[in-house]
Amino acid sequence: MVNPSNAPHRTIVVLVENKAGVLARVADLFARRGYNIVSLAVAPTDDDRFSRLTIVVDIESTPLDQIVKQLFKLINVVEIAELAPGDSVERELLLVTVEVSPENRSQIVEIVDIFEGKILAVAPGSLTVSLDGRPDKLDDFEALLGDYTIVDLQRSGRIALPKVGRQVPRLRAAV
Repeated sequence: MVNPSNAPHRTIVVLVENKAGVLARVADLFARRGYNIVSLAVAPTDDDRFSRLTIVVDIESTPLDQIVKQLFKLINVVEIAELAPGDSVERELLLVTVEVSPENRSQIVEIVDIFEGKILAVAPGSLTVSLDGRPDKLDDFEALLGDYTIVDLQRSGRIALPKVGRQVPRLRAAV
């Protein structure tokens, strides 16, 4: 497969049967083969029979076609598609609690406003913030928080859909 962006990571969407143990089998496959998962998000689809896994994989260590070939060997895998960055909409959620004095609180509030985030909780010495957006936006936000003490930080993992009107290449297992 061609990597037009030369990015070390690729986003694939795997449609699987919504059955117990399927996620464990996918994770086990990655672990056994030594494939690196950069990000993983899983949820049922609008059809209760299926779940959608959005997996960001590291293709520097393993070619994408090898990962796809191994995934298709799993019985519960229905379909695999690659979402190219220019043809998809990607989002991630970040929650962070930052230790901040009342005197410096306005600086954090200003950064949150610039990034269109939300303040979810306020305590005398800290703030909890929510921010959603493209992964690079969240990276930039995290970098600006580098001067503050981060008490806790969690990112959801990337989710993605094709842009409206774009065709997504369905990947096939090599025979």
